[in-house]
Amino acid sequence: MRAMILAAGLGTRLKPWTLEHPKALVPVDGIPMLERVILKLKSQGFDEIVVNVHHFAGQITDFLDSKDFGIKISISDERGGLLDTGGGLVHARHLLEGEPFLVHNVDILSNADLSALMHFHESEGNDVTLLTSDRKSSRKLLFDEDGSLKGWHNLADDEYRPAVPVDSDNVTEEAFSGIYIIGKRGMEELGAYGCETGRDSFPVMDFFLACMKKIKIRRKCSADLRLLDIGKPETLVLASQFTADDL
Repeated sequence: MRAMILAAGLGTRLKPWTLEHPKALVPVDGIPMLERVILKLKSQGFDEIVVNVHHFAGQITDFLDSKDFGIKISISDERGGLLDTGGGLVHARHLLEGEPFLVHNVDILSNADLSALMHFHESEGNDVTLLTSDRKSSRKLLFDEDGSLKGWHNLADDEYRPAVPVDSDNVTEEAFSGIYIIGKRGMEELGAYGCETGRDSFPVMDFFLACMKKIKIRRKCSADLRLLDIGKPETLVLASQFTADDL
């Protein structure tokens, strides 16, 4: 199984660490986050991983060169320009063509069963499968009774994208984990979206919302998912206890 770790971001919320280091190498109990995510993926059967790099890219490549994880790890180099989550996938597609692959943010700790998510994606015939939960979040995704994506809701200002669903009484709101599976058709449409919009750099959520009626984007809601975004100082201080309790 294959996966891509999104590790190119600037990590501005983690200053001053990210003034001299990439956020991918921020340590949790002495272990860089990138290493934690790689080991989690490996433990669940993923044996080919792509890591995208931009901010202090050399530190990440040097770190990976210094380790032997026993699996294939490739680099998608974005030093020419940061491409955001959607553009980054398009840029790396030559490394990921063919079978579905999992996408995982580098700053996420969780107890997610990633292997089960992959099997669910394949058994359901989805083009994209989003891992969600009922946890508290200021932004939620909307799904119909079949689990198909219907939109996005920012609870802070009550903004909906693309608009308030006509059948809003029949939708559920769930928090997105930043972890998902994307298959061959999903990648084809992602590339087409980038070409049609003329954008090299764009958030993958823009693609999901623009193409949710065109391809099969569904969710897998995990009732027992525990997740921590360590991309900000206030949650980073909780990470040690989180790993002790849940991982």
